[in-house]
Amino acid sequence: MKHAYFLTGTDTEVGKTFATCALLHRARQAGLRAAGLKPIAAGTDAQGVNDDVARILGANSVALPTHVINPYCFAPPIAPHLAAEQAGTTIDFARIGDTVTTAKNAAEFVIVEGAGGFRIPLGGDRDSADLAQALALPVILVVGIRLGCLNHALLTAEAIQARGLVLAGWIANQIDPAMAHAAANIETLAARLPGPLLGELPFCATADASAVADCLSLPA
Repeated sequence: MKHAYFLTGTDTEVGKTFATCALLHRARQAGLRAAGLKPIAAGTDAQGVNDDVARILGANSVALPTHVINPYCFAPPIAPHLAAEQAGTTIDFARIGDTVTTAKNAAEFVIVEGAGGFRIPLGGDRDSADLAQALALPVILVVGIRLGCLNHALLTAEAIQARGLVLAGWIANQIDPAMAHAAANIETLAARLPGPLLGELPFCATADASAVADCLSLPA
């Protein structure tokens, strides 16, 4: 049986790619052919490589062309709608949908990682929520555990449900090791979010997703 999910975050810089790679490694441990996609990425190095895309490539257990994993890659590290405008490009949801179909044909477990937060603009009057709705995939939410995470997580979950999408689960990512009462915040979210907690990722300075894969459960 094939499973595919749209992974989003409560904000940018909450560890979406770290969580994506950890889930891919967890799926590999379960014996599944796993593939991650990052359809829209912004920010590249001197060689034109986006770090998130490179990490997902390294975590995949099936070989997919880079243009399937990442059909839209923009050089400046700015909001994707601004980057697309500067590049004279329109982000085509149908093109992204084709890459998801390709990945689903090759793998049993697919993660489609969104850009930024759930409502990040993607050009025109469309945003990441529209993309998730067009792909019609269950959603995994990465919550960056830091001050303000309760409000951000609950609002994002509300927006996901408002689009008629299912919250397949959420991941608590410890991005602030000094946060007071982190465990109590996670307990509060576990009681209020309309989806299961898939696991807690510890603060990891080395960003080695394979080392924390055991902290996660795959969505049911």
